[in-house]
Amino acid sequence: MTLLSVRDLTVHHGQLRAVDGVSLSVDEGEVLAIIGANGAGKSTLLRALAGLNAPSSGTVELAGRDITRMPAHRRVVAGVALVPEGRRLFRSLTVEENLLAGAYRGRPGPWTMAAVLELFPWMAERRGQNAGQLSGGEQQAVAIGRALLSNPDLLLIDELSLGLAPVVVRRIYEVLPGIVGAGTTALIVEQDVSQAMRVADRVHCLLEGRSVLQGRPAELTGEQVEHAYFGIGAAEPAQEGRH
Repeated sequence: MTLLSVRDLTVHHGQLRAVDGVSLSVDEGEVLAIIGANGAGKSTLLRALAGLNAPSSGTVELAGRDITRMPAHRRVVAGVALVPEGRRLFRSLTVEENLLAGAYRGRPGPWTMAAVLELFPWMAERRGQNAGQLSGGEQQAVAIGRALLSNPDLLLIDELSLGLAPVVVRRIYEVLPGIVGAGTTALIVEQDVSQAMRVADRVHCLLEGRSVLQGRPAELTGEQVEHAYFGIGAAEPAQEGRH
């Protein structure tokens, strides 16, 4: 069953068309990775899906329900949760207090405090520590846990690996199957193409706000992905007779 359906979505930043007529769908239980270089429109797209950026045109449907004009706080109730770029934790609050901030809507589902602590076992003994004292990877884990406690049907993760060491990124990605296995569909924005290709059921590449490539990782060649990511066209034939 299709959980998320996006049709011809366009989002402006002032005069800049940051997302230009993008269409995509995400099925229940799927991991879709949005890839693309800096400025491709990935984060703007995710923020529009979360209700933080208003689209200029197009539609967004969640499980067949039109949520295009629904405000962000109501999308949380409807089942959409965002892990924002840069984590955005309350640095003066404890780990536990940050996690509980995600549960304030009281949406029923499998994600409880106990379930999140099972997913990230290190949090149990550090739940009283201030979030500002955590490493970047630990903060990312808390941000994911906070989003899960809203019991979303759709989890949006913006720039999961940004600023994190590769070993930390791998550890965080290791929990993704457990998240999806519990019934949460994931849409992730990722600059690390190799990581995205490893974990996603499908990838969707943006270039200058437009959709330029999509498919299953096994069906896409490295050359196709590279050309889409960087906007490289076919090599021009050499010109003869030049001196």
